[in-house]
Amino acid sequence: MPDVIQVRNLRKSFGSNEILKGIDLSVGAGEVVSVIGSSGSGKSTFLRCINLLEWPTGGEILFKGESVTRRGFKIPQYREKVGMVFQQFNLFANMDVLHNCMVGSTKVAGMPKAKAHKLALECLEKVGMAQFINAKPRQLSGGQQQRVAIARALCMEPDALLFDEPTSALDPEMVGDVLEVISQLAHTGLTMLVVTHEMAFARDVSDRVVFMDGGVIAEHGKPEDVFTNPKSDRLREFLTRFIG
Repeated sequence: MPDVIQVRNLRKSFGSNEILKGIDLSVGAGEVVSVIGSSGSGKSTFLRCINLLEWPTGGEILFKGESVTRRGFKIPQYREKVGMVFQQFNLFANMDVLHNCMVGSTKVAGMPKAKAHKLALECLEKVGMAQFINAKPRQLSGGQQQRVAIARALCMEPDALLFDEPTSALDPEMVGDVLEVISQLAHTGLTMLVVTHEMAFARDVSDRVVFMDGGVIAEHGKPEDVFTNPKSDRLREFLTRFIG
C-alpha cells in the first residue's frame, strides 16, 4: 500500500528541552496505527507536529510523497486532508451540532451548502448522533461531543485522521461508545494514526502498534507481537503497569 504519511528523523525541541529525538514512521493507505507510551513520552507532540500545530525543529514530514514543511506548501489544504480529533472536542459552543459539522466543509473547503448539509447528516449518522442535529454542545455529554467532533472531521472527507487521546477527557462509562465509533471507522479503509491509553483498542483494532519512550520509537510491530512478545524491558514494564 502506498504511504500516506512519512516521517523522517523528526525532531522537536521547546527551548533546550528536546521532546522528539529522531522519529521515523510511515503510515500506509488504509492502515490503522496506534501510538502507545507513558505520559511525557512525546506522543501528542508527535501528532501535533504531523498536523503542523507544532513546527518541527528538524527532519521531514511527507504527505503522499510531498514535503509539508517546504516553503509554499499549502497548509490549510493539507489540514483538510489530514484531520485531527482532539482530547477536548473543540466544538463551537454557539453553533448547533449540524452547523459544527458544516462550517469546515463550507468555509474552508468551499463545499456547496446542500452537499455539506447532506454530508454532515451522513457523518453524524455514522457516529450515532443524527438525532442531535439541533443540540448545542453544552446540551451533550462528553462522549456525545467527542462523537460530533469525529463526525466534523469526517465531513472534510480526509485522507487520514489523527486522534490525540480521544477518550482521555471522558468519564469511564462514555469511553466505550467513542472507542466503538473509532473501531467502526477503522474498518472503512480510512488511514488512522491514534495516540491512545486504551490498550485493548490498540491491540484489537490496529494494524501496527508503536511504543514511544523518551522521545523515540522504542519498539513497533504487529499488535500480537508488541503485546505478547515485547522485546524491551521498558515495553514489558509499561504493559505490566497498564494491563497487568
